[in-house]
Amino acid sequence: MPIYTSSSDSEHETTPVTKLFGRQRPVHAVLGGGKVADVLLWKNTKVSAALLIGVTLIWFLFEIVEYNFVTLFCHISMTSILLVFIWSRVAEFFNWKDHRIPEIKLVESTMREIASTFHARFDQILSKLINVACGKDHPGHFILTICSLYILSVIGNCFSFVNLLFLVLLSIETLPFLYNRYEKEVDRLVYKAMRRVRKMFNSFDSQVLNKIPRGPIKDKKKY
Repeated sequence: MPIYTSSSDSEHETTPVTKLFGRQRPVHAVLGGGKVADVLLWKNTKVSAALLIGVTLIWFLFEIVEYNFVTLFCHISMTSILLVFIWSRVAEFFNWKDHRIPEIKLVESTMREIASTFHARFDQILSKLINVACGKDHPGHFILTICSLYILSVIGNCFSFVNLLFLVLLSIETLPFLYNRYEKEVDRLVYKAMRRVRKMFNSFDSQVLNKIPRGPIKDKKKY
């Protein structure tokens, strides 16, 4: 004899788990699908590793060694000029060929792609916050946004600006890669957390908000 279950939990368990933030595209496409996405997802390992090492080195010099920006810039400039001068003199003394220092040029298309990617992501986050604030999104997202901003404010009071900036850059460099690798597990955990938040909000709405007395709505007189 077959056994039938009518619990709501079993119905929710059979519901397919939605993607994080309701996205429909892969992570690489969400991040722009270009060179920036390749760096953030560690598809270009050398550039990603160099960027991570550079950010960590800058944080170490500013926070641990306590360098000033002007002092650090002057020291780096002096060291670079001194090394270039020594290299050119040694190359001339030993008659080395092609001892010229290669020119460093920033590719305009790459810089434009980076700027457009961050601009698109910023506009997306800003429009999402506006929809949440205007009540166009799910009420649970409103509570989740307020709690997230409050947690960020508490974290901001516990860290200096340099440490907070380093943590943000480190998260940008590592979290997309980790999410892309463990996408199913993260989506499942986020889905369960969103279910709990919605249940808590529905309980709060039924037990508190709906019990608040409301006065009768008077119709405006037409003149």
